[in-house]
Parts: sequence; structure tokens; C-alpha cells
Amino acid sequence: MFSGFGSDLFSGSPFAAPINNKFEDYFRCYPIAMMPDNIRKDDANFGGKIFLPPSALNKLTMLHIRYPMLFELSNETKSIKTHSGVLEFVAEEGRAYIPQWMMSTLEVNPGSLLKISNCDLPLGSFVKIEPQSVDFLDISDPKAVLENVLRKFSTLTVNDIIEINYNDSIYGIKVLEVKPTSQGKGICVVETDLETDFAPPVGYLEPEYKPKAVKPSSTPIDPSSVNRGIGAATMAKSINYANIVAEASTSSSQSFTGSGQKLSGKPTEQNSKTYSIDELDPDAPPAPLNLPSNQLFFGFPVILPTPENTDGEDSAREETKAFGGSGQSLRQSKKRKEKNTGHVPLKNHSRSPDYIEID
Repeated sequence: MFSGFGSDLFSGSPFAAPINNKFEDYFRCYPIAMMPDNIRKDDANFGGKIFLPPSALNKLTMLHIRYPMLFELSNETKSIKTHSGVLEFVAEEGRAYIPQWMMSTLEVNPGSLLKISNCDLPLGSFVKIEPQSVDFLDISDPKAVLENVLRKFSTLTVNDIIEINYNDSIYGIKVLEVKPTSQGKGICVVETDLETDFAPPVGYLEPEYKPKAVKPSSTPIDPSSVNRGIGAATMAKSINYANIVAEASTSSSQSFTGSGQKLSGKPTEQNSKTYSIDELDPDAPPAPLNLPSNQLFFGFPVILPTPENTDGEDSAREETKAFGGSGQSLRQSKKRKEKNTGHVPLKNHSRSPDYIEID
């Protein structure tokens, strides 16, 4: 007769105690920098995980909590929420140690009361972040740096400004958007493929585009500016080629060269005339050039091509035509015999005898 009573008491009757798998408790929050020195806290301050007391672990093991353990941190005074994971259960009872950036996000001071409860967040597929300083652009490979930093995070929440440490520099990064969207505006980044999009850093100004003027590699030469004979180019002017040729021609024509001296002791006046290239003789003898090292001079004359003249070519071909004289045959024709009146025709002569007798 007690079978029915026992079955109604311990089966799914209305009087059975409901199963509560919700973890929720209040803790005094402190920054990780205030933890004892025997705990490694350098990397934890630039991550997204917190430290809880061992009693919290005992409560969590008695509940059906899905791993990884994710928590919701709430500042009920200002209605600000964020999410985090747990790193270790080594904090003092009644205390929770959280990163410094998380305290700034929640706007709490050391020793403030903070509500911590477990939660479930969807696996993230997309996140859009915004660096809070232009100095973030100095990082050579921000994608690789971000992949390494996110290993210290379990969750990302919209409007959180996380901090990362790279090359002894601290960079702030704000979470602008996450996908998929949820009621808590957070995602889980543990063992998931996360697509990342970067927004322009705060204070970044897009540089104005100015088209670069493309200069031609070489300037075409104006034929009208080139003199026939000796080329009046810039190279010839730079080494004063006209004076070198003029002095060489005058020194070769003078027998006695050298400096003179007056009886009064005054120096003689030397000819300091400056010659131009147009005044030089194109047939002047070459003059030695004593140029400094690493300098070349191409002093050949510049002769422009003349337009082609078809009439002149035809006349030249006629003049230089080979075998242009008249021919003569060894056997004269009859017409040439009649025309040649200086010779007596052979018809009026008798034929010479076959032999001559001499008595």
C-alpha cells in the first residue's frame, strides 16, 4: 500500500523539487593587478577571462553547465553588461578578479559589487572591430596579431573595448558588430572560424589622392634649334668647347707662344675673348680635351637629313650610266662605205696579178 505513495512523492509530481541549473552570485570585483604575486597575471590582464573562488567551482559542478563555461557580468547600478570566460578558480572567497579593460567597460571601481551568472552564447562567425588609435596601423601583420590575441578570449560583446599588448605597446580595439546576433549581443569565439573586418582607426584621415604628373623619359629635339656642322648642344657649352677649339687653332698657327713682360714690370694683357660655337670653322683641326673624371663628351657634328629629290636622283643616274658610248663594228656596212667619201672605191681598180715577172 506504500507503493503508490512512494511513486507519487519521488516521481514527476507537482510536489517534486524543480531542478535549477542556473549559476548566479554576487562578488566584489578587483583588477587582476591586485591579485597575489604567486599567480601569473601578466597575460590574463590582456585577455577575456576572469578568476573566481573555489566555491563557485563547487556550485558549477553540481549544475548541468555546458562547456566552455561562459559568464555574464552585470553592473546593475548602470545597467551595463558584458561576457567573459573563466581562467582559474583561485580567487579569495567573495572576490572576483577581472581584467582592467573589463572594469572600464563596466564602469566599476575596485571593491564594487558585481553580479556574475552563467550564460550560453552562439558560436561567432563574423566580427567587425575598430582600433582606437592610428598607431595600430604600425603593426606589420595585424591579422596574425589578432589571431594570437583572440586565443585569450572566450567571448566578444558589442561595444566592448578590449586591450591587447604587442611589442610593449597597448592598443584598444572596440567591437562594433558580431554575427550571429543574440539577445546578449555577444558571441563565443572558442573553436570556431571567425571572419574579421577592420574599420578605420579613430582619428584616421583618408589621404587626398593627387595624380602624379608623368614626365616623358626623353624630350624630342627641335630640328630648328640644331646648327649644321658643329652641334651647339648643352654639353659643348658646359665644357666651353668653342674656346678650346679656338685656342688650339691659334696656338698651332703661332710660332712663338708664351707670356710676355713689359719693361715697366706691368703684366701684359692677354686675349680673353669668348668664342661662340657658331663662329668656329667646321673644318678646324681637332683639339685635345682634358675633361674631369666621370665625364664624357660626344663632339660629333649633328647633320640633319635632307629631303629626298627624285629629279636629282634621276639625273645623277643618267650621268653615271655605264657603257654610254656608241659601238663600232669591224665589218663596215655598205651605208658606211657610201658615206665615207675620203676613200677611193675598189671597183675602179683592177685586180692585182697573181705573180709579177722581172726580166
